[in-house]
Amino acid sequence: MEIKYFSRESQDLQIEKVYGDAAVRWMYETSSGKTFSELFVRPFVSKAYGALQSSSLISKRKIKPFIRDFAIKMDEFDPTPGRTEEDPYAHFNEFFIRPFKAGKRPFVSDEHLFPAPCEARYFGHAGHSDDLKIPVKGVHMRPRDLVFSEKWAETFSDGPLVVARLCPVDYHRYHYPDAGEVVESYRVPGILHSVNPIALKQKSEIFLQNERQVSILETKNFGKLAYIEVGATCVGKIVQSSKSKQFSRGEEKGYFLFGGSTVILLGEKGAWTPSQDILDWTAKGTEVYLKLGQEMGHKL
Repeated sequence: MEIKYFSRESQDLQIEKVYGDAAVRWMYETSSGKTFSELFVRPFVSKAYGALQSSSLISKRKIKPFIRDFAIKMDEFDPTPGRTEEDPYAHFNEFFIRPFKAGKRPFVSDEHLFPAPCEARYFGHAGHSDDLKIPVKGVHMRPRDLVFSEKWAETFSDGPLVVARLCPVDYHRYHYPDAGEVVESYRVPGILHSVNPIALKQKSEIFLQNERQVSILETKNFGKLAYIEVGATCVGKIVQSSKSKQFSRGEEKGYFLFGGSTVILLGEKGAWTPSQDILDWTAKGTEVYLKLGQEMGHKL
């Protein structure tokens, strides 16, 4: 199964080069792998593996081959503060959460436009009913199940939905799309399945089983948002780097340590809608790759 996505920048379909492709296929497409995966998805296993990525002796050797194999443009990134361009990262997790250089990912400034909060592959729906399924994956995405709260379920009923899938090769920091304040924030415990489409095809309930962090945001231009960070296999931690209740457009909210993962956004009915190219490609079952800060939607 090839994973294809549409790149808005190059305006063409591209084939995703999957990190750990053989391991993911074994875990979710073979009987022996499925048996093993029931142990591997336990949080303590992923957190232990994630901790290894912070070992300078063990993990630093992975950085150069990773950059080469996935053709990562390192001239776009800063080294870890206090380190040099010649030796920018002490271990793999430092490389994994590498920050962009100033100006490399400007956020759209028009307040009517909804900027992409992370660099990822996007599915999007203008309306979100309880029986909605994500194309191809067949995933039921009810608001009450995603936010894990009856208090907020009605707020986001029938509103827009966006699913942003981050691969291990991507920039792994996520940002606030608009100015506003945090109304509530809480963790939903769970296990840590892979969020790769190969895994989602086999286990459609992954987004509802995986550990996630939910933030309810009141934004200046787009009403209330449910901003949900979903953990995944080998994600050592979901880190909330922003500690303030107030935030501005483009400000960093947090980051994922090692592993691919997902950010899900739910909105209020009639407040905003995903961009037309996202809606069109979603209807075809294909994700749209957006750079951080590009237009992802617009105010209604």
